[in-house]
Amino acid sequence: MIEKTIDLGEQNEVEVYGARVHNLKNIDVSFPRNQLVVITGLSGSGKSSLAFDTIYAEGQRRYMETFSAYSRQFMGGMERPDVDKVSGLSPVIAIEQKTTSKNPRSTVGTITEIYDFMRLLFARTGEAYSYVSGEKMERMSEDQILKTISERFNGQPVNILAPVVKARKGHYRELFEQIRKQGYLKVYIDGAMADVEPKMQVDRYKIHDIDIVVDRLVIEEKDAKRLYTSIQTALKVAKGIIRIADKDNNVFYYSKYLMDPISGISYDEPQPNTFSFNSPYGACDKCNGLGYIFEVDEASVIPNPKLNILNGGLAPIGEYRETWIFQVLKALAKKYEFSLSTPIEKLSRDHLDIILNGSTEMITVAVEYNKWNVQSYQVAFDGIVRMLEEQQERRGDEGMDDMENYRVLKTCTTCEGARLKKESLHFKVDDKNIFELACMDIRTLQEWFANLEGRLTDRQNVIAKEILKEIRARIVFLLDVGLSYLTLDRTAKTLSGGEAQRIRLATQIGSQLMNVMYILDEPSIGLHQRDNERLINALKNLRDLGNTVLVVEHDKDMILHADHVIDMGPAAGVHGGEIVAQGTPAELMKQHTLTTSYINGEREIAIPEKRRAGTGKILSLKKATGHNLKKVSVDFPLGKLIGITGVSGSGKSSLITETLYPILNHHFFRAKKHPLPYEKIEGLEHIDKVIEIDQTPIGRTPRSNPATYTGVFSDIRNLYVQLPESRIRGYKPGRFSFNVKGGRCETCQGAGLKVIEMNFLPDVQVPCEECGGRRYNRETLEVRYRGKSISDVLDMSIEDATTFFEHIPAIYRKVKTLFDVGLGYITLGQSSTTLSGGEAQRVKLATELSKKDTGNTFYILDEPTTGLHFEDINVLLGVLNQLVDKGNTVLVIEHNLDVIKVVDHVIDLGPEGGSGGGKILFSGTPEALCKVKESFTGQFLKKEMKIK
Repeated sequence: MIEKTIDLGEQNEVEVYGARVHNLKNIDVSFPRNQLVVITGLSGSGKSSLAFDTIYAEGQRRYMETFSAYSRQFMGGMERPDVDKVSGLSPVIAIEQKTTSKNPRSTVGTITEIYDFMRLLFARTGEAYSYVSGEKMERMSEDQILKTISERFNGQPVNILAPVVKARKGHYRELFEQIRKQGYLKVYIDGAMADVEPKMQVDRYKIHDIDIVVDRLVIEEKDAKRLYTSIQTALKVAKGIIRIADKDNNVFYYSKYLMDPISGISYDEPQPNTFSFNSPYGACDKCNGLGYIFEVDEASVIPNPKLNILNGGLAPIGEYRETWIFQVLKALAKKYEFSLSTPIEKLSRDHLDIILNGSTEMITVAVEYNKWNVQSYQVAFDGIVRMLEEQQERRGDEGMDDMENYRVLKTCTTCEGARLKKESLHFKVDDKNIFELACMDIRTLQEWFANLEGRLTDRQNVIAKEILKEIRARIVFLLDVGLSYLTLDRTAKTLSGGEAQRIRLATQIGSQLMNVMYILDEPSIGLHQRDNERLINALKNLRDLGNTVLVVEHDKDMILHADHVIDMGPAAGVHGGEIVAQGTPAELMKQHTLTTSYINGEREIAIPEKRRAGTGKILSLKKATGHNLKKVSVDFPLGKLIGITGVSGSGKSSLITETLYPILNHHFFRAKKHPLPYEKIEGLEHIDKVIEIDQTPIGRTPRSNPATYTGVFSDIRNLYVQLPESRIRGYKPGRFSFNVKGGRCETCQGAGLKVIEMNFLPDVQVPCEECGGRRYNRETLEVRYRGKSISDVLDMSIEDATTFFEHIPAIYRKVKTLFDVGLGYITLGQSSTTLSGGEAQRVKLATELSKKDTGNTFYILDEPTTGLHFEDINVLLGVLNQLVDKGNTVLVIEHNLDVIKVVDHVIDLGPEGGSGGGKILFSGTPEALCKVKESFTGQFLKKEMKIK
């Protein structure tokens, strides 16, 4: 028999044919498998459309199709991307920025599983200590208890006691009867001996300790057997606990379980969920494992202490009306002898406490229905605070909005933010509890675990060996992606997109999967140049395991370290969607594209010849101490472009977004968010408002778009209302809105699309058959301006709109600012859900630019270069400089050296991240920063600015 072997071979490339998703121009592209591949190009050129909306979407769709039709109807389906063919595709995992969990119970420790292994470590090797006496908890066998008692009380008369009631109220008549029937003659009640008698009971309203006297004997060797039997009996009756009372009535505890030999308190045997703040076995009872509680804020309840209660001094109840609550307050004032017409600031603290927190005594409320009918009621007044809490409980989620005005987030007073029960916090490994370890930054945690074996017993080492191996491996992965400054107790919702993405990357490296395609969206976001090399090495390690790593990125170092680069363009939006160059970095540099021109130095973002002098006025923040800030005092010179720099985790966000911005926002707009601790702020009189421009979406539904967000759509609708045809027909602005009835197409309710639900297939979006995707009904579309209907205007690019509306100043000003910030390629009606974070931020910038400013505005931007190409950064800097030239102050938190080198004033934090940061290293010009040796930013900036 002849065997025939067929070598199918292995496809070494991923090939995409006819990709037409979004703005992709029917492109064909191939790239090598098991390599580090970077897709770069201008913002809006189609990078994400190719990587995520085509390759990842097709990979996910194929995975979903491996399930049965029955399973798919429950999981939902994936829409087939608009592409002819994709071949050579491995299983695909996308690591995006938008996957951060908003659950307050999700932390860095739980995401990386390090905390789960630590819980196991503490459950199996932790040593328990008493939260009462601080003594080490003891656990003894019956033989150890016998030996200890024999040695300690040798020759002494003792009572062997079995505790059956500890610190509980009740008369215990049935218990005493049961004890009597079992043949016991004496009991210990609250430390005193008593005979067991028929119908015996104690005071039911007092707290009692009750022990059965199992035996009374002198400890001698000849009675060893009797002693052992009595101990066994006592342990059985009291479920593992025994007490010994000596001749002086001193009591000593012994237990088969964890027990404090001094106070007698005992702990349950530790399990992994004992240390979980997500389990009722470990979570703090007061905050339910969140570490914080919401409390009613007195300052919000009494916003103006100069007012009296009748004039609206208590915000939740307002000014005096003939209501029940005011009748109760009248009675309260009469009983405790104060007046409702006295300004609240002049009431005594005792009286204020009664008003807010209630009275312990009943009060008599007289209600006059008419002069012949006056009814008196005895009521208990629980206070305004409890009234608000009850109102929320009654109304559920509907009452939350009301409560938001009067409550504030505070650290839980029971666990002090640790999230766990006190018993859980008194288990220790090498004298540290699990919360103390969770508060350490990753670098410090690595050092603590490094030589732990030498500080453990032989028994602990045997148990902990494999657990420590897993913990250490995961810590190394986090260090490899530049997250040394994070702590395990940091909640997931406080992480930036880049941080969350790198945590997921570290988790994937730890999974050791092979032959997978990983797709990442700008993993270098929020990463200092110092840590960039480590991230690149981490991606190379992922590649070397036998995986394809596809990265959408603008970072110069990432592009130069890639195995293969795909450059997209030539421009953005409708002018992009093509492959302009591809190959190895060396091959790419030989081609002339916008990207290569910036990398090889043909183009560059110019350093200004002269830095601005500013207005000479200063905003000064004194002694900020939030998170890792070490009594930071800093001056912000006004009228300048200010850069806040420093390695990742050095305290930039703590200083600006969590301290400075909340202070300014509260001062100008009475915002509720409390800033991190600080001593004082000076110079507020020099600015008149603060504006934070971040990268959150401009809307959460497809109906939101740049035209509606900037407000230009209202102007466009007003223009259409003024047209002769509209006047004849009597149309109002609502006629041209696709969100209200009247002018919109009612078949699709103004969405332009209809979703067809397919039970066994993915839902399909099709243009509305009634309006053809135009959103409006026929009558509305008949009204035209210069030949264009309102629907045509929404489909118009910003670039075309600037020309179309150049003679309408109100509209032109707004669309021109959108064009000026580099968004000429998007359409006025483009759905907000399809905009990137960088595009959303520039829409917000354009909105602010189009407003008339006073020249005294303080703008705050957190990493505005996210998602931006070199050319886009150049455009963005032009916009920011335009704001500063008007006299405003623009502050940017940045790592991008192209931005740092052009700012007027740099404030550099460091020197390290986490506990090693939180200090001001430098404040001054970029040129001077280059001379600061201890500044990592300065070292990299020196190379960028070519300063010797």
